[in-house]
Amino acid sequence: MGLFTVEEARDELTELLPVLDEIVSLRADAAELAAAVQLNGPSTDLGGLPELKAAQARLDELMTTVQQTGAELKSLAPLLIDFPSDLDGVPVLLCWLEGDRALSWYHRTDLGFAGRRPLDVTAAEPS
Repeated sequence: MGLFTVEEARDELTELLPVLDEIVSLRADAAELAAAVQLNGPSTDLGGLPELKAAQARLDELMTTVQQTGAELKSLAPLLIDFPSDLDGVPVLLCWLEGDRALSWYHRTDLGFAGRRPLDVTAAEPS
């Protein structure tokens, strides 16, 4: 799909935020439903097996929506999304973590999340 500029990734994230919010909410519902349908699991007002299957199907749809943008869905819990990019000739991933409302972090592709750094707004745009 190619690389995102910082601006493109931020614009895409703005469009994706409602989808990401729904994933977080639905993920919690699915966890509660899964516990309820297990043998001797606690009951829930959310429903049972049919509602669990519906929640799982919807989660799959939402995750596909994210991936179709070219963003990489790295983790579901916590929700972690990376946007492939390039800063000053270095391959990086512009990194969004559940709870963030903006795209403000990046890490080199060879370092992963442990190398996460604040994204300097004056950083050179990817070429």
